[in-house]
Amino acid sequence: MEKTIYVFSQDFTVFGGSLSMAHAKKVCKIMDQAMLVEGVASLAGYADIFQRNVMASGVVPQISLIMGPCAGGAVYSPALTDWTFMVKDTSYLFITGPDVVKTVTGETVSQEELGGAKTHSTMSGVSHLAFENDVDALVQLRSFISYLPSSNQDPSPIISCDDPWDKDIPGLDSIVPLESDQAYDMLDVILSIVDYRDFFQIQPNYAKNIAIGFARMNGRTVGIVGNNPKHAAGCLDINASVKAARFVRFCDAFNIPLITFEDVPGFLPGTAQEYGGIIRHGAKLLYAYAEATVPKITVITRKAYGGAYDVMSSKHLRGDVNYAWPTAEVAVMGSKGAVSIIFRGKGSEEQEREYVEKFGNPFPAAKRGYVGRYNRT
Repeated sequence: MEKTIYVFSQDFTVFGGSLSMAHAKKVCKIMDQAMLVEGVASLAGYADIFQRNVMASGVVPQISLIMGPCAGGAVYSPALTDWTFMVKDTSYLFITGPDVVKTVTGETVSQEELGGAKTHSTMSGVSHLAFENDVDALVQLRSFISYLPSSNQDPSPIISCDDPWDKDIPGLDSIVPLESDQAYDMLDVILSIVDYRDFFQIQPNYAKNIAIGFARMNGRTVGIVGNNPKHAAGCLDINASVKAARFVRFCDAFNIPLITFEDVPGFLPGTAQEYGGIIRHGAKLLYAYAEATVPKITVITRKAYGGAYDVMSSKHLRGDVNYAWPTAEVAVMGSKGAVSIIFRGKGSEEQEREYVEKFGNPFPAAKRGYVGRYNRT
């Protein structure tokens, strides 16, 4: 697939990659060519570039590939782009380097610990992927670009595909355990369904309780979001909510249909989450799904409890098609919690089983029309 792209780079071997006014003008010129219709007013230096990053946001996909040190003001341009990729052991992102940190705070930290690829792809979430080396990064970058349209005026890309859309998938019905407290890997479900079992996962080592990435269905690019019960039971927490919300909004901006695989027991409880603003951050994911106008399909594989059920592209948020597997449980909460509240902590196992029989299945939701198609008219 041939695609025109616009590239600029900062070379660390020339004056340490520092930015001069002439360099800034060159960068701004190439960014202007990528979005000619915007006509951004000329500013100075870094701020000039940042302004163009902002103006291009949602207009053309922006990708930053960090292949060496990137410090100080230079870090903000990658932070403003849609995707930031790094190379292990050779790329660094930080506002202030180790020497300044030690002088100001007394902390002793290496470049790798402070702003290396591992730090940003597992702890801060700044990096969306970390590659093994420069060659791997460039090869994977080409693959990644193939999933994206050139601008927000283009449809989701389609390629020829000979992987049958109606193929049989042996074993798919056995991936989800019958016991609702047993973990499984949602990636097994995703890989079984997408074309050629090819899933370009984003941030695989950050907020693992939710999986996001690009795949193809019958040759067309789709964005996939899936709660992963293998990690933290698939609960939504602050990091997972922000990670998924950003992805949903990108897909909506660039006409990429969304498929959501839902198995969520709720939002992660605890003081750390409440003090960290789980209400505020969880609302970002709700807002992203409610705002999105691209086609939205949701598949409830097992748990869909409480407010987290609403947030994960429910029919109430204009989900176009909502499916429920036979293992689906759409309820206010799990049986143990519900029985404990109803009977003030004196519930029995028999009452829990009765709750499961009544609510631990998809049929009450189906009867109310919560599973099915949404009429946008």
